[in-house]
Amino acid sequence: MDSDSERETRRRQMGKVQLPGGHPGVKAGKIGVLIVNLGTPDGTDFRSMRRYLKEFLTDKRVIEWPKALWYPILFGIVLNTRPKKSGKAYDEIWNRELDESPLRTITRSQSDKLAAAMAGIDDRIVVDWAMRYGQPSIPDKLAKLREQGCDRLLVFPLYPQYSASTTATVNDVVFRELLKLRWQPALRTVPPYHDDPVYIDALASSIEKTLAGLDFEPETVIASYHGIPQSYFRKGDPYHCHCHKTTRLLRERLGWSEDKLKITFQSRFGPEEWLQPYTDKTVEAMAKAGTRNIAVMNPGFVADCLETLEEIAGEAGEIFHENGGENFAHIPCLNDSDDGMDVIRTLVQRELSGWI
Repeated sequence: MDSDSERETRRRQMGKVQLPGGHPGVKAGKIGVLIVNLGTPDGTDFRSMRRYLKEFLTDKRVIEWPKALWYPILFGIVLNTRPKKSGKAYDEIWNRELDESPLRTITRSQSDKLAAAMAGIDDRIVVDWAMRYGQPSIPDKLAKLREQGCDRLLVFPLYPQYSASTTATVNDVVFRELLKLRWQPALRTVPPYHDDPVYIDALASSIEKTLAGLDFEPETVIASYHGIPQSYFRKGDPYHCHCHKTTRLLRERLGWSEDKLKITFQSRFGPEEWLQPYTDKTVEAMAKAGTRNIAVMNPGFVADCLETLEEIAGEAGEIFHENGGENFAHIPCLNDSDDGMDVIRTLVQRELSGWI
Protein backbone atom coordinates (compact mmCIF):
# COMPACT_ATOMS: atom_id res chain seq x y z
CA MET A 1 0.00 0.00 0.00
CA ASP A 2 1.35 3.43 -0.94
CA SER A 3 2.24 5.85 1.83
CA ASP A 4 0.66 9.29 2.07
CA SER A 5 3.89 10.88 0.84
CA GLU A 6 4.03 8.56 -2.20
CA ARG A 7 0.43 9.32 -3.13
CA GLU A 8 1.12 13.04 -2.81
CA THR A 9 4.20 12.81 -4.98
CA ARG A 10 2.25 10.93 -7.66
CA ARG A 11 -0.58 13.48 -7.49
CA ARG A 12 1.82 16.36 -8.01
CA GLN A 13 3.49 14.58 -10.91
CA MET A 14 0.14 13.93 -12.58
CA GLY A 15 -0.61 17.62 -12.31
CA LYS A 16 2.43 18.29 -14.54
CA VAL A 17 1.36 16.02 -17.40
CA GLN A 18 1.82 17.65 -20.84
CA LEU A 19 -1.56 18.79 -22.17
CA PRO A 20 -2.49 18.08 -25.82
CA GLY A 21 -2.15 20.89 -28.35
CA GLY A 22 -4.99 23.37 -28.37
CA HIS A 23 -6.05 22.50 -24.84
CA PRO A 24 -7.31 25.60 -22.98
CA GLY A 25 -5.04 26.87 -20.26
CA VAL A 26 -5.93 25.39 -16.90
CA LYS A 27 -4.71 26.25 -13.44
CA ALA A 28 -5.42 23.69 -10.75
CA GLY A 29 -4.05 22.07 -7.63
CA LYS A 30 -4.55 24.93 -5.19
CA ILE A 31 -6.82 24.97 -2.13
CA GLY A 32 -8.75 28.18 -1.51
CA VAL A 33 -9.84 29.36 1.92
CA LEU A 34 -12.32 32.26 1.88
CA ILE A 35 -13.27 33.89 5.18
CA VAL A 36 -16.44 35.97 4.96
CA ASN A 37 -17.87 38.59 7.29
CA LEU A 38 -21.14 40.51 7.18
CA GLY A 39 -20.26 43.63 5.23
CA THR A 40 -19.29 47.26 5.19
CA PRO A 41 -20.13 50.46 3.33
CA ASP A 42 -17.39 52.03 1.22
CA GLY A 43 -17.86 55.39 2.93
CA THR A 44 -20.04 57.28 5.39
CA ASP A 45 -21.67 59.54 2.78
CA PHE A 46 -25.36 59.17 1.89
CA ARG A 47 -24.84 57.39 -1.45
CA SER A 48 -22.37 54.85 -0.07
CA MET A 49 -24.61 54.11 2.89
CA ARG A 50 -27.71 53.81 0.71
CA ARG A 51 -25.96 51.39 -1.66
CA TYR A 52 -24.84 49.22 1.24
CA LEU A 53 -28.19 49.28 3.04
CA LYS A 54 -30.06 48.48 -0.17
CA GLU A 55 -28.00 45.34 -0.74
CA PHE A 56 -28.38 44.33 2.91
CA LEU A 57 -32.08 45.03 3.33
CA THR A 58 -33.18 43.48 0.04
CA ASP A 59 -31.74 40.12 1.10
CA LYS A 60 -34.76 37.88 1.67
CA ARG A 61 -32.80 36.02 4.36
CA VAL A 62 -32.50 39.26 6.37
CA ILE A 63 -36.02 40.61 5.87
CA GLU A 64 -38.49 37.80 5.28
CA TRP A 65 -41.53 39.97 4.70
CA PRO A 66 -43.24 39.70 1.29
CA LYS A 67 -41.78 42.19 -1.20
CA ALA A 68 -45.22 43.72 -1.74
CA LEU A 69 -45.26 44.70 1.93
CA TRP A 70 -41.55 45.44 2.54
CA TYR A 71 -40.40 47.20 -0.61
CA PRO A 72 -42.73 50.24 -0.37
CA ILE A 73 -41.41 50.79 3.17
CA LEU A 74 -37.80 50.14 2.17
CA PHE A 75 -37.68 52.32 -0.93
CA GLY A 76 -40.21 54.88 0.23
CA ILE A 77 -38.95 55.50 3.76
CA VAL A 78 -35.96 53.48 4.98
CA LEU A 79 -33.53 54.16 2.13
CA ASN A 80 -34.39 57.86 2.18
CA THR A 81 -33.87 58.35 5.92
CA ARG A 82 -31.63 55.63 7.37
CA PRO A 83 -28.47 56.27 5.26
CA LYS A 84 -27.92 59.65 6.93
CA LYS A 85 -28.40 58.25 10.43
CA SER A 86 -26.26 55.18 9.76
CA GLY A 87 -23.57 57.29 8.09
CA LYS A 88 -23.32 59.46 11.18
CA ALA A 89 -22.93 56.36 13.37
CA TYR A 90 -20.24 54.90 11.11
CA ASP A 91 -18.44 58.23 11.09
CA GLU A 92 -17.93 57.93 14.86
CA ILE A 93 -15.94 54.69 14.50
CA TRP A 94 -14.40 55.13 11.03
CA ASN A 95 -10.75 54.19 10.52
CA ARG A 96 -9.46 57.58 9.32
CA GLU A 97 -5.98 56.36 8.53
CA LEU A 98 -7.15 53.75 6.02
CA ASP A 99 -10.48 55.45 5.20
CA GLU A 100 -12.51 52.33 5.90
CA SER A 101 -14.66 50.69 8.56
CA PRO A 102 -12.99 48.80 11.42
CA LEU A 103 -14.65 45.61 10.22
CA ARG A 104 -12.82 45.80 6.90
CA THR A 105 -9.52 46.58 8.62
CA ILE A 106 -9.83 43.69 11.06
CA THR A 107 -11.11 41.12 8.54
CA ARG A 108 -8.21 41.90 6.19
CA SER A 109 -5.77 41.42 9.07
CA GLN A 110 -7.42 38.13 10.03
CA SER A 111 -6.98 36.93 6.44
CA ASP A 112 -3.34 38.02 6.30
CA LYS A 113 -2.51 36.34 9.60
CA LEU A 114 -4.34 33.16 8.61
CA ALA A 115 -2.44 33.07 5.31
CA ALA A 116 0.86 33.37 7.16
CA ALA A 117 -0.10 30.58 9.57
CA MET A 118 -1.27 28.22 6.81
CA ALA A 119 1.77 28.88 4.60
CA GLY A 120 3.85 26.72 6.90
CA ILE A 121 1.34 23.88 6.75
CA ASP A 122 0.73 23.45 3.00
CA ASP A 123 2.02 25.67 0.21
CA ARG A 124 -1.07 24.92 -1.93
CA ILE A 125 -3.35 26.93 0.37
CA VAL A 126 -4.51 30.35 -0.83
CA VAL A 127 -6.32 32.49 1.78
CA ASP A 128 -8.56 35.44 0.96
CA TRP A 129 -11.44 37.40 2.48
CA ALA A 130 -14.77 38.85 1.38
CA MET A 131 -17.90 40.58 2.63
CA ARG A 132 -21.46 39.35 2.16
CA TYR A 133 -22.61 42.92 1.55
CA GLY A 134 -20.37 45.58 0.04
CA GLN A 135 -16.78 45.13 -1.08
CA PRO A 136 -14.80 43.00 -1.57
CA SER A 137 -17.66 40.80 -2.79
CA ILE A 138 -17.91 37.03 -2.57
CA PRO A 139 -18.31 36.57 -6.38
CA ASP A 140 -15.20 38.64 -7.07
CA LYS A 141 -13.10 36.74 -4.58
CA LEU A 142 -14.36 33.34 -5.78
CA ALA A 143 -13.33 34.30 -9.31
CA LYS A 144 -9.92 35.39 -8.05
CA LEU A 145 -9.37 32.10 -6.24
CA ARG A 146 -10.33 30.13 -9.35
CA GLU A 147 -7.93 32.20 -11.44
CA GLN A 148 -5.17 31.19 -9.03
CA GLY A 149 -5.93 27.52 -9.63
CA CYS A 150 -8.07 26.68 -6.58
CA ASP A 151 -10.07 23.57 -7.44
CA ARG A 152 -10.90 22.92 -3.80
CA LEU A 153 -12.59 25.58 -1.71
CA LEU A 154 -13.31 26.04 1.98
CA VAL A 155 -15.73 28.87 2.76
CA PHE A 156 -15.75 30.16 6.33
CA PRO A 157 -18.74 32.33 7.30
CA LEU A 158 -17.34 34.11 10.37
CA TYR A 159 -20.38 33.53 12.59
CA PRO A 160 -19.97 31.27 15.65
CA GLN A 161 -23.75 30.89 16.06
CA TYR A 162 -25.70 29.76 12.99
CA SER A 163 -28.56 31.83 11.64
CA ALA A 164 -30.27 31.79 8.27
CA SER A 165 -29.79 35.58 8.17
CA THR A 166 -25.99 35.29 8.47
CA THR A 167 -24.39 31.91 7.76
CA ALA A 168 -27.00 30.73 5.28
CA THR A 169 -26.97 33.90 3.22
CA VAL A 170 -23.18 33.65 2.79
CA ASN A 171 -23.58 30.09 1.58
CA ASP A 172 -26.43 31.14 -0.72
CA VAL A 173 -24.14 33.49 -2.63
CA VAL A 174 -21.40 30.86 -2.91
CA PHE A 175 -23.84 28.22 -4.16
CA ARG A 176 -25.36 30.63 -6.70
CA GLU A 177 -21.92 31.42 -8.08
CA LEU A 178 -21.09 27.75 -8.46
CA LEU A 179 -24.29 27.25 -10.45
CA LYS A 180 -22.72 29.40 -13.18
CA LEU A 181 -19.61 27.26 -13.53
CA ARG A 182 -18.97 24.36 -15.88
CA TRP A 183 -16.01 23.19 -13.77
CA GLN A 184 -16.94 23.64 -10.13
CA PRO A 185 -14.41 23.41 -7.31
CA ALA A 186 -14.95 20.84 -4.60
CA LEU A 187 -16.65 22.76 -1.82
CA ARG A 188 -16.69 22.68 1.97
CA THR A 189 -18.17 25.17 4.43
CA VAL A 190 -17.18 25.67 8.06
CA PRO A 191 -20.06 24.71 10.38
CA PRO A 192 -21.13 26.78 13.40
CA TYR A 193 -18.68 26.64 16.28
CA HIS A 194 -20.70 28.14 19.12
CA ASP A 195 -19.78 25.27 21.44
CA ASP A 196 -16.27 24.49 20.26
CA PRO A 197 -13.79 24.35 23.17
CA VAL A 198 -11.19 26.48 21.34
CA TYR A 199 -13.79 29.24 20.89
CA ILE A 200 -15.06 29.05 24.48
CA ASP A 201 -11.51 29.11 25.84
CA ALA A 202 -10.65 32.13 23.69
CA LEU A 203 -13.70 34.05 24.95
CA ALA A 204 -12.86 33.18 28.55
CA SER A 205 -9.27 34.29 28.07
CA SER A 206 -10.40 37.57 26.51
CA ILE A 207 -12.71 38.27 29.45
CA GLU A 208 -10.06 37.46 32.03
CA LYS A 209 -7.44 39.65 30.34
CA THR A 210 -9.80 42.60 29.95
CA LEU A 211 -11.16 42.45 33.49
CA ALA A 212 -7.63 42.18 34.91
CA GLY A 213 -6.82 45.53 33.32
CA LEU A 214 -9.82 47.40 34.74
CA ASP A 215 -9.69 49.60 37.82
CA PHE A 216 -13.06 48.25 38.95
CA GLU A 217 -14.71 44.84 39.27
CA PRO A 218 -17.95 44.40 37.31
CA GLU A 219 -20.87 43.11 39.31
CA THR A 220 -22.22 41.63 36.09
CA VAL A 221 -20.89 40.88 32.64
CA ILE A 222 -23.45 40.96 29.83
CA ALA A 223 -23.05 38.74 26.78
CA SER A 224 -24.87 40.72 24.10
CA TYR A 225 -25.70 38.99 20.81
CA HIS A 226 -27.21 40.44 17.66
CA GLY A 227 -30.92 39.73 17.72
CA ILE A 228 -33.26 38.15 15.19
CA PRO A 229 -37.07 38.40 15.01
CA GLN A 230 -38.96 35.94 17.19
CA SER A 231 -40.75 34.73 14.07
CA TYR A 232 -37.44 33.43 12.64
CA PHE A 233 -36.84 31.46 15.83
CA ARG A 234 -40.34 29.98 15.69
CA LYS A 235 -39.69 28.84 12.10
CA GLY A 236 -36.77 26.74 13.32
CA ASP A 237 -33.71 28.99 13.25
CA PRO A 238 -31.23 27.54 15.80
CA TYR A 239 -29.57 30.89 16.54
CA HIS A 240 -31.30 31.49 19.91
CA CYS A 241 -30.28 28.05 21.16
CA HIS A 242 -26.70 28.49 19.94
CA CYS A 243 -26.37 31.81 21.79
CA HIS A 244 -27.66 30.32 25.01
CA LYS A 245 -25.33 27.34 24.73
CA THR A 246 -22.31 29.58 24.16
CA THR A 247 -23.22 31.59 27.24
CA ARG A 248 -23.83 28.50 29.38
CA LEU A 249 -20.50 26.95 28.38
CA LEU A 250 -18.73 30.24 29.05
CA ARG A 251 -20.27 30.42 32.53
CA GLU A 252 -19.10 26.89 33.24
CA ARG A 253 -15.61 27.66 31.94
CA LEU A 254 -15.35 30.76 34.15
CA GLY A 255 -17.17 29.26 37.14
CA TRP A 256 -19.73 32.07 37.13
CA SER A 257 -23.41 32.18 38.01
CA GLU A 258 -26.29 33.34 35.79
CA ASP A 259 -26.32 36.63 37.70
CA LYS A 260 -22.63 37.16 36.96
CA LEU A 261 -22.93 36.46 33.20
CA LYS A 262 -26.25 37.50 31.66
CA ILE A 263 -27.40 37.02 28.06
CA THR A 264 -29.14 39.76 26.06
CA PHE A 265 -29.90 40.62 22.42
CA GLN A 266 -29.31 43.89 20.60
CA SER A 267 -29.82 45.69 17.27
CA ARG A 268 -33.54 45.11 16.77
CA PHE A 269 -35.11 46.68 13.69
CA GLY A 270 -38.71 47.30 12.64
CA PRO A 271 -42.02 46.62 14.43
CA GLU A 272 -41.62 42.87 15.03
CA GLU A 273 -40.87 41.37 18.42
CA TRP A 274 -37.22 40.25 18.56
CA LEU A 275 -35.33 37.87 20.82
CA GLN A 276 -35.31 39.08 24.42
CA PRO A 277 -34.13 40.34 26.84
CA TYR A 278 -33.06 43.47 24.95
CA THR A 279 -29.57 44.75 25.73
CA ASP A 280 -30.46 48.45 25.99
CA LYS A 281 -33.46 47.80 28.23
CA THR A 282 -31.44 45.45 30.44
CA VAL A 283 -28.60 47.94 30.88
CA GLU A 284 -31.07 50.70 31.75
CA ALA A 285 -32.98 48.52 34.24
CA MET A 286 -29.80 47.35 35.95
CA ALA A 287 -28.55 50.89 36.44
CA LYS A 288 -31.90 52.03 37.82
CA ALA A 289 -31.97 49.03 40.18
CA GLY A 290 -28.63 49.99 41.72
CA THR A 291 -26.00 48.09 39.73
CA ARG A 292 -22.99 50.38 39.54
CA ASN A 293 -20.35 48.40 37.63
CA ILE A 294 -20.82 46.31 34.49
CA ALA A 295 -18.95 45.08 31.43
CA VAL A 296 -20.44 44.04 28.11
CA MET A 297 -19.04 41.60 25.57
CA ASN A 298 -20.23 40.48 22.11
CA PRO A 299 -19.53 36.75 21.66
CA GLY A 300 -21.40 36.54 18.35
CA PHE A 301 -19.08 38.99 16.57
CA VAL A 302 -15.58 37.89 15.56
CA ALA A 303 -14.54 41.48 14.81
CA ASP A 304 -15.43 44.83 16.31
CA CYS A 305 -17.82 46.79 14.11
CA LEU A 306 -20.66 49.31 14.24
CA GLU A 307 -22.79 47.08 16.47
CA THR A 308 -20.04 46.61 19.05
CA LEU A 309 -18.17 49.92 18.97
CA GLU A 310 -20.99 52.40 18.42
CA GLU A 311 -24.02 50.55 19.76
CA ILE A 312 -22.44 48.87 22.79
CA ALA A 313 -19.22 50.70 23.72
CA GLY A 314 -20.93 53.98 22.88
CA GLU A 315 -24.73 53.93 23.25
CA ALA A 316 -25.06 51.21 25.90
CA GLY A 317 -22.40 52.94 28.00
CA GLU A 318 -24.30 56.22 27.76
CA ILE A 319 -27.57 54.53 28.77
CA PHE A 320 -25.89 52.96 31.78
CA HIS A 321 -24.34 56.22 33.00
CA GLU A 322 -27.47 58.29 32.36
CA ASN A 323 -29.50 55.98 34.58
CA GLY A 324 -27.18 55.93 37.58
CA GLY A 325 -24.43 53.51 36.61
CA GLU A 326 -20.84 54.41 37.46
CA ASN A 327 -18.35 52.16 35.69
CA PHE A 328 -18.88 50.61 32.26
CA ALA A 329 -16.45 48.62 30.12
CA HIS A 330 -16.72 47.03 26.71
CA ILE A 331 -14.79 43.78 26.27
CA PRO A 332 -13.37 43.80 22.72
CA CYS A 333 -14.18 41.08 20.23
CA LEU A 334 -11.51 38.45 19.59
CA ASN A 335 -10.55 40.33 16.40
CA ASP A 336 -7.06 39.40 15.12
CA SER A 337 -5.66 38.74 18.60
CA ASP A 338 -3.61 35.62 19.23
CA ASP A 339 -6.64 33.95 20.85
CA GLY A 340 -8.91 34.98 18.01
CA MET A 341 -6.53 33.76 15.33
CA ASP A 342 -6.06 30.48 17.17
CA VAL A 343 -9.81 29.89 16.84
CA ILE A 344 -9.86 30.65 13.11
CA ARG A 345 -6.71 28.67 12.34
CA THR A 346 -7.84 25.65 14.36
CA LEU A 347 -11.22 25.48 12.63
CA VAL A 348 -9.75 25.95 9.16
CA GLN A 349 -7.10 23.31 9.69
CA ARG A 350 -9.72 20.90 11.02
CA GLU A 351 -12.09 21.43 8.09
CA LEU A 352 -9.25 20.97 5.58
CA SER A 353 -8.53 17.52 6.99
CA GLY A 354 -8.04 15.07 4.14
CA TRP A 355 -7.13 17.85 1.71
CA ILE A 356 -3.89 18.78 3.44
